[in-house]
Amino acid sequence: MKQTYIIIFCISILNLLLVNSTLAQSWNFVKEQDGIKIYTRNEPNSSLKSYRGEAVFRASIDKVCMLLGTAKNLDWWDKGFTTIKVLKHEDHKFIQYYFIYDMPWPVTDRDLAVESTIKMDTATGVYTVSSRPMLKPVPENPDLVRITSYWQKWTVQPMDKGNIHATLEGSVDPGGNIPAWVYNMLVTDMPLKTIRSLRDRALSSRPVNK
Repeated sequence: MKQTYIIIFCISILNLLLVNSTLAQSWNFVKEQDGIKIYTRNEPNSSLKSYRGEAVFRASIDKVCMLLGTAKNLDWWDKGFTTIKVLKHEDHKFIQYYFIYDMPWPVTDRDLAVESTIKMDTATGVYTVSSRPMLKPVPENPDLVRITSYWQKWTVQPMDKGNIHATLEGSVDPGGNIPAWVYNMLVTDMPLKTIRSLRDRALSSRPVNK
């Protein structure tokens, strides 16, 4: 009987290791442009790729955190959003957003409601903003496709000589009838454009709203 329990335990551990190795896919380098490195990876049980972008630049980490972690500084965001509404927020703790994203004709516009959870590691100074979808805060519009499968995470880490290391990771299923090959061909544009926009805004002389 004791040997049976040992065998069952070993099989359980082996299965757990196999599952973890399947989920922990490695990032594949795609390109570097404007000092921003772009990666993608395949996700389990999905034909859509997730994305990762990272860059090192010299900027005030306080300013970058204000751009990411407050609801008062949205001027650097993607201009493809026709609507950005802040539903609830507490600066540097959480922000709930509702977006409508303009899609090129004949693709139907998408909408998305997310909550961003914001944390600062006081020991390392690492600042993270993790976003997940909220499914019911805004009624669905029959003229839009509601995005329900989405995650995104910013990580901002202070470095020597006033530099910061900014990383953006994420995955989104746009829903509807967009072919996976079209999405995978364009997915690298998302972190590239977003990190570039954040960096340009952080390096500009314009002050942030506090």
